[in-house]
Amino acid sequence: MSDTPAFRAIAEGGPVHEMEEMNRTIDRLTALAAAGLAPMFDKEKQLFCFTLKQTERGIVRQGASRRYTMMTLMGLRRFEERGGISPVQIAPVLEGLLANLKWIDNIGDLGLLLWLCSIAAPELLSDTEYRLDVEHALARSRHAHQGYTMELAWFLTGLSHAKMACPNKVRDMTAVARDAYHMLIKNQGESGTFGHLANSQMFSGILRGKIGSFADQVYPIYAITKFAQAFNQETALERALDCALAICESQGPLGQWWWHYDSASGRVTGRFPVFSVHQHGMAPMALLALGEAANYDFTPWIYRGLQWIRRNELGLDMEDSSLNVVWRSIYPGTAIRMMRTAGALLGRREDKNSRRGLKVMPECRPYELGWLLYAFAPWRYQRP
Repeated sequence: MSDTPAFRAIAEGGPVHEMEEMNRTIDRLTALAAAGLAPMFDKEKQLFCFTLKQTERGIVRQGASRRYTMMTLMGLRRFEERGGISPVQIAPVLEGLLANLKWIDNIGDLGLLLWLCSIAAPELLSDTEYRLDVEHALARSRHAHQGYTMELAWFLTGLSHAKMACPNKVRDMTAVARDAYHMLIKNQGESGTFGHLANSQMFSGILRGKIGSFADQVYPIYAITKFAQAFNQETALERALDCALAICESQGPLGQWWWHYDSASGRVTGRFPVFSVHQHGMAPMALLALGEAANYDFTPWIYRGLQWIRRNELGLDMEDSSLNVVWRSIYPGTAIRMMRTAGALLGRREDKNSRRGLKVMPECRPYELGWLLYAFAPWRYQRP
């Protein structure tokens, strides 16, 4: 990889200004994220909202989400660890999440909570693991039985972080982690990319099994990386590398991380929407973790992805510094979107007019800024 043109363009072809630009971008985005999360927090509910949306009445906070709250707290915790000041007190929000665990009804949220405790309050892990009966979670989970990629990845990540945070204070989860890993990699095709769920005889499996979203790629990359580190499964890194190399190979000319992938062939089956969180949060989070573990430099692709925020198909700046948000996505209108979604499910290639009818989604969700902080708060680009 280090001999590719994209790598040489940064490592050799005048890297100083590009490193400086990347660091300026990261500094600007992390400051924006920390400030932007404050109005997204509902102090009465002690939860982050579902979304902050621009409407005719101005910017409006809508809904509440425990899932987004967990993701956001992880980003804020990493921001704090590097000297940042969180706009929200993390401990009381986490205490509220742990007070009554009846809201956890799927294996994905269970994994996210373990992940959060591992980062923010490892002393609470043993009790949390016991209350959630983590050892038998796979056996009773509908999402696990159907083999949902993203949820399995979150669960595997939670187990791996728990192992690394408290290796001697929680029960041995090696067996359940291996089971989760093997269930997850069943969804990985020879191309390296992942499908959305187990390709079973069920209608949903037949229809969606082999087509995976970008989330179905980055969360497994991160999960498998952490699994390899936590449980000394170094050969598993090859799986993560296969997927990472596949999505880097498919990255768009403006640095776009595309939306849908065929796990059988590895080709992109649906390009839009392009989500800002993929560009500034999720892809960097996964690729930086894997790069550190496997000694690969993914910064050229991360850099190009960040550039899209201001240099995209519409030539618009997705950052709004007056509101401290990054707008959610560039997406096609409803009719075009339905046609493209149907085509993606049927494995058809998009036509050459894919930029026609593109719009900006004027909303921002807290987890998007949370993952941005999680990815970049501890990191600055250095010369290779």
